[in-house]
Amino acid sequence: MTCVTGANGWLGLGLVKRLAEEGERLRALVVPDQNTERLLAIAPKCEIIYGNVSDLASLERFFDGANGAICYHCVGVIHPRKVAEFRQVNAEGTINVWKSAAAAKLKRIVIMSSNSPIGCNPHPDHLFDEDSPYNPYMGYGRSKALMEQEIGKMAKTGTLETVVIRAPWFYGPFQPPRQTEFFTMVRDGKAPILGKGHNRRSMSYIDNLAQGMTLGGRVEKAAGQTYWIADKRPYKMNEIIDTIEEVLEKDFAIKCAHKRLRLPSFIADIARLADRSLQSVGLYQQKIHVLSEMNQTIACSIEKARNELGYEPKIDLREGMRRSVEWLMTQPLEKAKLVK
Repeated sequence: MTCVTGANGWLGLGLVKRLAEEGERLRALVVPDQNTERLLAIAPKCEIIYGNVSDLASLERFFDGANGAICYHCVGVIHPRKVAEFRQVNAEGTINVWKSAAAAKLKRIVIMSSNSPIGCNPHPDHLFDEDSPYNPYMGYGRSKALMEQEIGKMAKTGTLETVVIRAPWFYGPFQPPRQTEFFTMVRDGKAPILGKGHNRRSMSYIDNLAQGMTLGGRVEKAAGQTYWIADKRPYKMNEIIDTIEEVLEKDFAIKCAHKRLRLPSFIADIARLADRSLQSVGLYQQKIHVLSEMNQTIACSIEKARNELGYEPKIDLREGMRRSVEWLMTQPLEKAKLVK
């Protein structure tokens, strides 16, 4: 048996798709009242347990009879209503999952983390690796750093094999509406470029990320380790926007304005101050937070994952974006937003 928390989310669906195609017997933790139609279309035999990571009784049901299983923990909140949710879900919720999995005598848990505990690179040519020090970016980064540190302490007991995966900005099918909005901004010439657009971002196509996670679950020497999982190389912001524009026009005949919303770099610095101020009083505004990162380089090395896991990302930015838009075009509501 393979257990997946957050199976009904963006990352969870991509991972479940891979596991189902490989013939795994799946059990999924899903928040009550969520629509599971898409999940069951991908994995019709998946056993669904309704609950959440703050409910210890539901976690006990989720792990019942899962002795020796692997758990992929994909639950996380990125854009919450209130800042307190970061700690409640990302840190405390993950600790609950780890303890429940250990009590049920699972073999291994693979935990999804983020680039945010490590923050932003000190200069555009720098790459983070697994030895880079913690420098959390805002509330989300602090919650993930706390999660990694607390899980690391518990993992040293040897009760449950633990692998931490750090994923940067990911993209691909099953994307939420905010990604469609990003595509429409590119289409309309309103995608923001802060400064010259030379800052680099590591990205991870959803299938590449699912490959890295499953390797983290299966490679013996991965136990106790942390890995960055991303595409082969980082991309400059200009390249990301240019690629999306090219895919929309050349692959899907969606006419683009061929413009950019070019803003001075200090606008992101101002947004960062506003974001920090809002979060200090418990408030969160998604667009301000996203803007605050737009002049930053957030880039990582995947050499450790390549060397130890045999990880080899197969999908590059252009193909990944083409598949992203192709999937979006199968979703009537999202397609209507993109195709005028």
